[in-house]
Amino acid sequence: MQIARSLLDQVVEHAVRDAPNECCGVVLGNDDTATAVRELENLAASPFRFDIDGRELLPLVFAEDDEDAEQLLAIYHSHTRSDPYPSQTDVNFAAGWPGVEWLIVGVPKDAEPYSRSFLIDGGMIKDVELTVT
Repeated sequence: MQIARSLLDQVVEHAVRDAPNECCGVVLGNDDTATAVRELENLAASPFRFDIDGRELLPLVFAEDDEDAEQLLAIYHSHTRSDPYPSQTDVNFAAGWPGVEWLIVGVPKDAEPYSRSFLIDGGMIKDVELTVT
């Protein structure tokens, strides 16, 4: 996925602001290029996991039928107590979202936040390049 520095900064700021709980949201765009970030509420309000209201994601699923609409490129969340690498909980959740990238922001206590992106398919985790422009 290609993402503007300003959009990635929005995601990182969300992660820092919601710490010590995980944050969550989505990255929207077209042709693998991010055009918008939408912050969502972590219904779990937990430092160990996130939960998204499915009613917020449902319109994004139906938008896939409209070629002119922004598409769901990535679901993002933060890890406040571990590296930004998919947990088993993330892998389980990703099973319902094939082809969607998982952008994870690590928010370590004594270091700068950093981001990584993954594709998770059939329980297999693949690092994907996050191109920041």
